[in-house]
Amino acid sequence: MSESEREDDTAEVPGRVRRAFRDHGSFEPAGEDGWTATTTAFDAAVAAEPAPEDDGRIRFSVTVRVPTLSAVTVDDVADVVETGWYETFERRVADVGGLTRGDHEFDPRVERDGETVVVAFALTDVNERRGVDDAGALVDFVEGTYVQGVIPGYEYTGPVEGLISSARRQGGGSEGF
Repeated sequence: MSESEREDDTAEVPGRVRRAFRDHGSFEPAGEDGWTATTTAFDAAVAAEPAPEDDGRIRFSVTVRVPTLSAVTVDDVADVVETGWYETFERRVADVGGLTRGDHEFDPRVERDGETVVVAFALTDVNERRGVDDAGALVDFVEGTYVQGVIPGYEYTGPVEGLISSARRQGGGSEGF
């Protein structure tokens, strides 16, 4: 199906939404109606679809997958520390108010899936560019919230080690971790 045919099909994501994602610069296409965030060290995706009300609004579903604390440490993490870290992360992610350009109420879903924590948000907006901006802001918020919860004293691996190194470079080399 061509781009122009997609724009005419009301069941498909309108071309204006595809252009907004393309122009944003923080996403790349991933499937027919999905995009992958390219600005985070974590697995983050956004799906878009026409809102059920059929009033021109677009529903954006944002999903970010982050590792549990024990999944990115060399050392063992005590269960009580892991539980405390998860509960704190969950509370911080839920405190998302005032972050987005649109007037949205969020009720994020945060769930553990083995060594992964899945954070999901949904928002609906008639302005596709604002919706894409807000989806990107939510991805960045989850990454920043995760980094705030990194506990000093552990040796980290994977994406967290890279995030800490980057923060050190930007912060002038502080050895807080």
